[in-house]
Amino acid sequence: MKLSKLDTRSVLNFKRLLRENIRLAKGTAPFSRRATDLLASITRDFQFSFKAGELQIINGNWYVTHTGLLRLARRKRCSGIHVEAVDSLCDSGANRFVLKATVFPSKGSSGFVGYGDADPSNVSTLVRGAEMRVAETRAVNRALRKAYGIGLCSVEEIGTMPNTGEKFPPQNTNGNGNGTGPKVRDRLCQIIRQHKLDAELVKAYAVDFCGTKTLRDATREQVENFVQQLADWAEKDRNALVCQLNSYAVPKQEVVA
Repeated sequence: MKLSKLDTRSVLNFKRLLRENIRLAKGTAPFSRRATDLLASITRDFQFSFKAGELQIINGNWYVTHTGLLRLARRKRCSGIHVEAVDSLCDSGANRFVLKATVFPSKGSSGFVGYGDADPSNVSTLVRGAEMRVAETRAVNRALRKAYGIGLCSVEEIGTMPNTGEKFPPQNTNGNGNGTGPKVRDRLCQIIRQHKLDAELVKAYAVDFCGTKTLRDATREQVENFVQQLADWAEKDRNALVCQLNSYAVPKQEVVA
């Protein structure tokens, strides 16, 4: 049976996106054949793009991002998202919040519900003080995953983003490098200056990228892979990179008159 032009185009787009996802993901860390098969399924079903910051791989496991879920909702023409606080479970004095999100994928839908909780014990120090916003993001993510049948956990739900106040691990000048180029740290600083990136957000992304608890735990190879990935992404699509980095920003506190 012959494929229509539309079907053929869809297959070609899927193959192109899958190749790109595999290439970019492998630049962060090695992953198994099983993970590759899962990536193919994710790419086919949801058209998530690693380059656009819609997917991440941490310790060999795939995670969808809030950005990816919102873009999927837009592609699917989501009818609406309603969020409300569960007052009986919230304690503003302790910065403990529980929010309920309901996603309506279509006008006739009765809605898919997801809950998100956040308090100082389960959020990174990077977003300490913004627990209510974190809880909202988690609730929306869970509701969207239910609405569109996404079994992947979202990055924002795991709540393990380490503190970015750490320095990159010291590099051994007698290591595996060829000795002809600048040190990894120097190259990273050069990329940040050249593309006018936020250094603190880059540090936060680096920790998540390496999949370690602290930057000191990252191996030289992991840091080098990160720097290479950052350089490639900055050259090819700086706007997408900035979008990814902004996902690590601490929301500003609202001023109440």
